Amino acid sequence: MYDKIIDLTHLLSESMTVYPDTVPPRFEVLNTVDVSGFAELKMTMVLHTGTHIDAPCHVLKNKKSLDRFPADKFIGLAMVIPCPDQEEIGLGFLRTFEEQIAGVDFLLFFTGWQHRWNTRAYFEDCPTPTQEAAKWLTNFQLKGVGVDSFSLDKIVPAAKVTRDNLPNHYIFLEKEILLIENLTNLDRLPETGFTFQCFPLNIEHADGSPVRAIAAIEG
Repeated sequence: MYDKIIDLTHLLSESMTVYPDTVPPRFEVLNTVDVSGFAELKMTMVLHTGTHIDAPCHVLKNKKSLDRFPADKFIGLAMVIPCPDQEEIGLGFLRTFEEQIAGVDFLLFFTGWQHRWNTRAYFEDCPTPTQEAAKWLTNFQLKGVGVDSFSLDKIVPAAKVTRDNLPNHYIFLEKEILLIENLTNLDRLPETGFTFQCFPLNIEHADGSPVRAIAAIEG
């Protein structure tokens, strides 16, 4: 039994932050209780909107989509590494957490960018792992890596994604370490000792999906 549940998910709305060059979500009222006796809302959006998860097939041809993973891929023990004062998340910095990382399924980075949500400053350069650090993390049995910013890489135009300008996506997703982006409330979590879940919608061939990410804390 958990004593506390922390919601780590941003609210979906038409006015929310979206990645540059991405179409924002749209909501259309199809039916109302007053007119039809029931309410029904239509949502149109890119799967990588808001708090979401990336599948290997997001950047890698013929690799797994989210529906091909078992449900237990999206839940497990987690830890948070605070790094708001880091210009980059380097290997030397991460080595100080090596023992804790070895004992978890999910590693979450608190950069402080969650406080910039819905502002222009959200898309300024945020701390991201160096390639050396990302490759080192693939030696652990991680199910996923999450962050309270737009990406584990710097921003690139959607039409120009390559291994060179989105290196961490390739490094992690080639090892089937899933990426969870646009998390929030990471500053409300203990650094270790909690369960993290990020279940995607069960969509056929999904290269990504919005998630309702939460942390469950005991005691």
